[in-house]
Amino acid sequence: MKRRVLATATALAGIVALVAGCGGSSGKTTGGGGSSAVGVDYPRSDSDFWNSYIKYVPQFGTKYKLDLKTSNSENDIAKLTANVQALTGQGVKGVVMAPQDTAAIAPTLDQLKTKKIPVVTVDTRPDKGDVYMVVRADNRAYGEKACLFLGAQLKGKGKVVMFEGDLASVNGRDRTEAFNQCMQQKYPNIKVFGEATEWKGDVAANKLQTVLAANPDINGIYMQAGGVFLAPTIQLLKQKNLLVPPTDPKHVFIVSNDGIPQELKAIQDGQIDATVSQPADLYAKYALFYIKAAIDGKTFQPGKTDHDSTIVQVRAGLLEDQLPAPLITKDGAFAGSTKADDPALWGNQIK
Repeated sequence: MKRRVLATATALAGIVALVAGCGGSSGKTTGGGGSSAVGVDYPRSDSDFWNSYIKYVPQFGTKYKLDLKTSNSENDIAKLTANVQALTGQGVKGVVMAPQDTAAIAPTLDQLKTKKIPVVTVDTRPDKGDVYMVVRADNRAYGEKACLFLGAQLKGKGKVVMFEGDLASVNGRDRTEAFNQCMQQKYPNIKVFGEATEWKGDVAANKLQTVLAANPDINGIYMQAGGVFLAPTIQLLKQKNLLVPPTDPKHVFIVSNDGIPQELKAIQDGQIDATVSQPADLYAKYALFYIKAAIDGKTFQPGKTDHDSTIVQVRAGLLEDQLPAPLITKDGAFAGSTKADDPALWGNQIK
């Protein structure tokens, strides 16, 4: 999905990128009379997953009658800091963000706390600092599910390349650590090549090419973000004549994370084998649900929710709503997996 990004810059306020919504809207969604102004910073627009999230946000902004002020930090912590300053200057009562550098965001969170502006983070959890609620899935489970799937397909033997996300992000660390620990404990005869990528598809493709040159018998890949890694990986495997059906001995088994429509189609076509579906729709829904609750003065406690998730306390004063993220396979035959053509999957609903 192509999106227009409108950028303005001033010497005082820094850079604020206003992301246009579907149908050419201005990047601002008005929920009607009496609505609360809320700032939403999109972390990037170069990923199919985040573009899907961007599409859902205004829909739920209308549902919760929020006046959304949006910006795009383009995977840059300095831009995120500047964007937040600009949003607070517009009088927002709360901020939703998805900081990609989960350590460097702490000073910005401290500033918002001083101003009594609540924050909800989506998909990522800050290493330090206070937020009202973290909305994400269990990212360690992503790595474990990928490990168990590949281990079973490879029958406990082989060589696997893992495209690590940025380890400055808690997501990259969680997925990487969980995958490695699971492989070491359950499949010690599978060699894992961990490749740092900073969530960049071109970096992943270049590193995969290098590993394949030295190890032509690679028979598994774990992509921690299909939204950025899928296309370049498929292209490279096709060039190497390795993009073959699962029944072919040369088939490279691939498990991914995201659940975007392109991944679901690739599973149906036999190009990749599985993905863990990150709920882009629920990320948008519950991020805005919780920021509205924060503005309204509501509080929550750890435990099961009414939307098939669990709120956990990850440290003193920090709650995280861990939303469900199912493993997706073509036929749904792998233990606990969902069929790729299941109409309930958000990746089969979004256009």
